[in-house]
Amino acid sequence: MRKIRFSVDGRNVLCYNFPMSNYDDIVGLSEKFGVNAEYKSNDFYPVFRRRTEGKKLMLLADENTAVYAEAFAEGLRGKGREAFLCVIPEKEPVADEKTCAFVAERLKGFGYVLAVGAGTLNDLAKYTGFHAGVKCGVLATAASMDGFTSGVAPLIKKGFKITENAQTVSDILIDLDILCAAPSIMTGAGAGDILAKFCCLTDWKMSHLLNGEAYNEEAVSLMRVALDKCVENIASIQKRGREGVDALMRALVISGYAMVIAGNSRPASGAEHHMSHFLEMDFLRRGERIPLHGVKVGLGTLVSLKMYKRIKDIPQDFEGKETAIRLAEPLPSPEWAASVLASLGCPTKFSDLGIAKDTMRDMLFNCYKIRDRFTVMTLYHKYGLMQDAADELISLYY
Repeated sequence: MRKIRFSVDGRNVLCYNFPMSNYDDIVGLSEKFGVNAEYKSNDFYPVFRRRTEGKKLMLLADENTAVYAEAFAEGLRGKGREAFLCVIPEKEPVADEKTCAFVAERLKGFGYVLAVGAGTLNDLAKYTGFHAGVKCGVLATAASMDGFTSGVAPLIKKGFKITENAQTVSDILIDLDILCAAPSIMTGAGAGDILAKFCCLTDWKMSHLLNGEAYNEEAVSLMRVALDKCVENIASIQKRGREGVDALMRALVISGYAMVIAGNSRPASGAEHHMSHFLEMDFLRRGERIPLHGVKVGLGTLVSLKMYKRIKDIPQDFEGKETAIRLAEPLPSPEWAASVLASLGCPTKFSDLGIAKDTMRDMLFNCYKIRDRFTVMTLYHKYGLMQDAADELISLYY
């Protein structure tokens, strides 16, 4: 991997040189990060089989994904390999202390753990494998989130959601037949996580221009190309066609790589994610099941897009207003984003998730405090703009 340095506002920044053409070669791009991204072939994932030679394999699934784990085990047996299933006895497990302990206990004696699933199962494999000194991978069963290649795992401990160090997966195994058959709302969650990049990349650029925050062009360009490819294939994504789902999955994988290049989550997370995190804590306080990450992020994306688009109509003058207006111009309309999410079965109103109106208002006034990161939400609060905006945003999206 070739390191290069470039200048941002007079500061030297270390980054990695990855030609944008690598987007079309997700396998080659992944190799630069030490990850095997492999599509199913007639030879049944030969690279994965070679990389795990001599290791006792555990396939981690839940009640929903066990059918895919069993089929995968059968495929391995056809190639003279054996794998053992560990099925969490729940349809929607959560990554809490109890489930982590369940997986960790069963991982003893294994040399590799392959998550057969998406978000939670992937996080469990990354976290428990990390602490057991065992490599992990994932057979993705839905293009539903962008944490496949991250080196951290969001967990629930003592009723609070925290992010713990984990490990990056060694292998990402992709079967488009499985991904295209995933429930529509899971594909919609993935689309919500990718549409969010319109907002978070704009948040980052605005902070760079107004505050001098370091800005990594390499990470932005890579993420932007992936985002644009998804937009080009949006009709296929809505139909859960192979080309569209493939573009979505690539973008979700690349999101993790963009964060590695940037050295932080700026290429993938902005105000829309802060809104989602705020709501997650509310669901936890109420002891209720947390909706899919990308579903909540999609709602936050609608709010962020509207906040950007309405800046030009704010009569008040404030520092950075013209910059914010200029950055908002190329953004898609929130109406377009809402139509995409709705076509995939995702909610476009906060009330659809059982969120109280007062909670949404509280979110609008407090979610920017979750992280010390300048976003469009921070801009509104810095200049007292939320007082006039809140009722409009609630009327549109509650």
